[in-house]
Amino acid sequence: MILCAGEALIDMIPATTVDGDQAFVPRAGGAPFNTAIALARLGEKVGFATGLSLDSMGALLLERGSDSGVNMDGSVRSQRPTTLAMVTLVNGQAEYNFYDSGSALREIQPGELTLPSPAPAAALFGGICLASEPCGAAFEALFDTARAAGVTILFDPNIRPAFVTDEGNFRARISRMMARSDIVKLSDEDLEWLMGAGDVATHAQTILKLGPSMLCVTQGGNGVTAYLNEKTVSVPAEKVDVIDTVGAGDTFNAGFLAGLSQKNALSRDGVAKLSESTITHALTLGARAAAICVSRAGANPPTLAEVDAQFQAEKSLFKQKTHP
Repeated sequence: MILCAGEALIDMIPATTVDGDQAFVPRAGGAPFNTAIALARLGEKVGFATGLSLDSMGALLLERGSDSGVNMDGSVRSQRPTTLAMVTLVNGQAEYNFYDSGSALREIQPGELTLPSPAPAAALFGGICLASEPCGAAFEALFDTARAAGVTILFDPNIRPAFVTDEGNFRARISRMMARSDIVKLSDEDLEWLMGAGDVATHAQTILKLGPSMLCVTQGGNGVTAYLNEKTVSVPAEKVDVIDTVGAGDTFNAGFLAGLSQKNALSRDGVAKLSESTITHALTLGARAAAICVSRAGANPPTLAEVDAQFQAEKSLFKQKTHP
């Protein structure tokens, strides 16, 4: 099983009514939750841990997860409200305003989240939940428990600067968690926020010196690169018509983890000794899954059958072009 831990919230997506009025439509979201949904659709056994409200929005999240095959038993339920994220699309790019004070997510306490038994093969941590207290401390405590239990960890901080109220504390937490992760994934924007402007490869080596075995840097239309101590592996982005980028990085994470799972390479020792072909396989599945997600409105990750169908269609088109 793969455990995803972090925020589950409601994205309020802009829409237009039949009368032409501007409105917002509630959609289940949150970076780790999107990854959990995507992993389940890609055929993986998935668990999810968060602070989940008993209100109607919490019921929507629970229904979405359960319907997708995500085990939500690791979530702590409370009467507090669900976190809302008001989404604005600027040239197809999602920008967020969060309403989180006093929420079921925000107020979860250290020690309330527990690791499943038996322990999962791998776990994903990250998201806006790490920027606030007490929930940031709660998720970091679960991270430490998973690490001590030998769980392979992929860490994606998924930084939203507008949500960071205590930058010093947040940066210290990110550094601690990167140092103790097996794989770190950053967008190019995350990397620049953390490290400042500069050469990506140089920044990558600085992060690897902290302790992780691998750093994956996604660069939108320029693809993704995995940096390791002794090699670098890159995969181009799939060419699609982009509707919006909501959930793109989350879906990449799911595809990448599913790709490693398909190659039986989720163990900590396995990650440390990955072959170039296995890394390429995992990066490619992540890139293909993310490409399908961005070609749809909202965070709507594909099934494994949809990814396979896209790949077969691309192979057929390539044959037609090369052998008319």
